[in-house]
This record gives sequence, structure tokens and C-alpha cells, in this order.
Amino acid sequence: MNPETDVFVIGGGPAGLAAAIAARRKGFRVGVADSGVPPLDKACGEGLMPDALAALAELGVHIPSTEGYPFQGIRFLDRGQDVGAALPSGNALGIRRTALHRRMIESAEEAGVEMHWGAPVRGITSGGVLIGDRTVRCHWIIGADGEHSRVRRWAGLDASVRHERRFGFRRHFAMAPWTDRVEIYWGDGCQIYVTPISAEEVGVAALSNDQQLRLDEVLRRFPPVAERLQGKQATTVERGAVTSSRKLESVYRGCVALVGDASGSVDAITGEGLGLAFRQASAVAEALECGDLASYQVKHRHIARRPSIMAALMLTMAGHSRLRRAAIGAMTSNPWILSRILALHVGAARRPSSQ
Repeated sequence: MNPETDVFVIGGGPAGLAAAIAARRKGFRVGVADSGVPPLDKACGEGLMPDALAALAELGVHIPSTEGYPFQGIRFLDRGQDVGAALPSGNALGIRRTALHRRMIESAEEAGVEMHWGAPVRGITSGGVLIGDRTVRCHWIIGADGEHSRVRRWAGLDASVRHERRFGFRRHFAMAPWTDRVEIYWGDGCQIYVTPISAEEVGVAALSNDQQLRLDEVLRRFPPVAERLQGKQATTVERGAVTSSRKLESVYRGCVALVGDASGSVDAITGEGLGLAFRQASAVAEALECGDLASYQVKHRHIARRPSIMAALMLTMAGHSRLRRAAIGAMTSNPWILSRILALHVGAARRPSSQ
């Protein structure tokens, strides 16, 4: 392990790897440490929208479509109501989280990032990172260690303006996708996301306010999905995660900056988590290049603004069944409404044609 580097990233998931690649492309020497061993998995919807793919491409990370399953839009379903919209431009990609992680590790290695797996970080100091009984000296520390970030706590950045939690569970099934769109099934107190992730596999994720509400119970509330999955083999075990709507008072202090879920998050209902992290990675690297993390604070708030608005809109729909059914009814009668929402969601703020 190199005893000194310019930037040390704590957390080797997609957010940490994106930050490491971005900093390396600015010419910094970069190290990454994670207590886990790849490929790292996490319960998530596993859909990368066009703006997330574009943010990855800006980092020099290109995901071949053969690694996943291209999808072309979103579909809302709620008790007989059914409305869909195509993406305003380009395809999105459903991809297993583990496949994405492998691809990002390859890109980080090609960029010259020094990575340390199975290496838990014990703490940070003003001049370095404590790993085992050693200190790695560095000028900058990036915390990318997720929702329950220890770096955030060590740096004194835990103070939140807002913090709300929900819970998600995900499993994969061996079957050909029946649609080229991500389907969102709305119910009272919960939602199901179905994402095509390969020609022979789909991912099914449930979100709710109840941490005891597991995927099998949620599926019983959505017979159309349960019927499609009847007799299909589960290819992975059920995996759970906390999803938060969290806004921090600050995402940096001294030489420490936070990215990804460590820096605050929007509810997984938006599918924006990875896209946010990739854009934050580029922003923090630019701030490091200027030697001014205050500029990252400004950019971080700007990057989070649109996803936060979308999260608030979708969570309002999730929590008010009459309002939701009225909204989806209006979208069914006027499909351009959902097209417009989807365009705003992916950062293409123009009025698309009706689908």
C-alpha cells in the first residue's frame, strides 16, 4: 500500500469508484479502500437513465448494451390504470449492480487508481486515513461509504436539514422481459418496480414505509406481477436496503468531501441515486482541481435540485391514493403529461410528442 497519495476515497462502490476515476482524470494520485470484496451488491432498481449513462461516459466509463438490457421508457400501473411514455432521447439501460461494479473497477484500474479491497478504514485525521495499523497520508479525503457513512460522522457532517427513510427489497428472476420499459406498479403504501436487466432476467424491487413488508407479501398485493412470476426461478436471494430522503447542512469540511448516499440522497422511487453520484463525482474532482471544496457544496445543491423535486412529486403520489389515481387518470387521458414529467426527470426539459 502506497504510504502517501493525493486523494483517498473511502468506499469502493459505484459512487466511490466514479469519484476516484474523476479525480484521477484530473491528474491526482488516487487510492480507494473498502472493507468488502468485489463485486459489491446492493438492493436497487438497477436502471441507468440516459443522463446517468451520459455522466458515466464523461468519466470515460462506457457500458456496452450487451452488459444489460436497453429500455426505452416508463410505465405506470395502478388498479387498471395504465399509462406509459418513451424517453425523450436515447435508451436507458437495465444492468445488474454487480455487472456495473465490475465494469467500473476495470475503468478505475485502467485509469491508474490504486485499490485496496478487504481493507476497513478505522478513522481519519487531518493529514490521512487510518487503515489497520497504518496511516496513509493524503491531501484530500472523499467519503463514499453510503447511507450509514462513518466518514460523515468522523468529519462532523451528520447534521441534516431533512431525513426520511423507507425500505426496499429486491430479487431477480430467470425470465425474458415482457416489455422494453420499466414498470412501476402503484399501491397503497408500497410500489413494485420491474426492470429488464438482460434478455433472460428481470429485477423486481419493492419499496414501502414498512421495514417488515418483504417482497413476497408485496407481490401478493399485485396479482398481475405475481402471475407473471409464477413458476419462474429466483436467480438471487432477496436483498434489502434503506432508502432515504436526506439533505445535509454541508457536504464538506476541511479536506473531507462526501459523495453518493454519504452526501445525502433522494428516495429510490426516482431511480436517480447512481446518476446523482456520477455527476457529484465530476463536480468534486473539479473542486479538488481548484483547491476549493466550497464550490463543490454549491454544485452539489444544484445537482440535487431536480431529483429532489421529482422525489417529492412521486412520494406525494405514493402517499395519497386518491391524488395518485386522479393524476394517473389525467396522464392516461393526456399521455403528454407523463412524457413531460419523464423529460424533466432525465434533464431534457422540453415538451416531447405524445406516446
